[in-house]
Amino acid sequence: MRGARVNVLDVCAAAVAALPVGGAGVSAMSRSSAGYPLCSTDDISERLEELQLTLGEGPCVDAFTRGGAVLTPDLRTDEALSRWPVFAPAAAEAGAGAVFAFPLQIGAISPGVLDMYATEAGGLDTEDLADAMAYAHTATLVLLGTGADGPENGGLEDLGGYRAEIDQATGMLTEQLGVSLEEAFIRLRAHAYAHGRRLAEVAADVVARRLRFPPDPDRTDDDT
Repeated sequence: MRGARVNVLDVCAAAVAALPVGGAGVSAMSRSSAGYPLCSTDDISERLEELQLTLGEGPCVDAFTRGGAVLTPDLRTDEALSRWPVFAPAAAEAGAGAVFAFPLQIGAISPGVLDMYATEAGGLDTEDLADAMAYAHTATLVLLGTGADGPENGGLEDLGGYRAEIDQATGMLTEQLGVSLEEAFIRLRAHAYAHGRRLAEVAADVVARRLRFPPDPDRTDDDT
């Protein structure tokens, strides 16, 4: 790999090798539009990223919103189940016992979140926590400096494509259903979760007109 450009997936892999975690992933996040999974080291971390972004709840979402680390050493506790009633049991079923989320942040810039999971319940000690935060800082620097990398490298070029397609699908649903952008995105996200599909896949079907949502049964107007 001499001369190869380091990307966020490399940082995730290094974190997994150095820390007592089973996998790691990064999701790109924005306060103005939907978040999108960027990379993951294994199937479980990939599932965790998808779950949180589809459900709109979980350590990743809270870490981004609060701008601080969210450490969950046991997903099966009453506290975790109360805080994330849908995500916590789904994450445990996926194979995660603990999840640690770190916002990627430099000053006011926050492009996403680094998530790590462990298969068994248990926390990070002081040294591991310091290392995890260092990996998050490194991932931030790399992510902000890899705009030319393609999707296979965990870069940002494909992020615009994801965002554009999901935003387009959301806009189409506002017209189709006669609802607000926020409600349209909720419907899109709920459909993805209910059918066990990726948000981007559902959006692609809406844009290609392979999928049409039924009207809200609570609406009394004649819009279709």
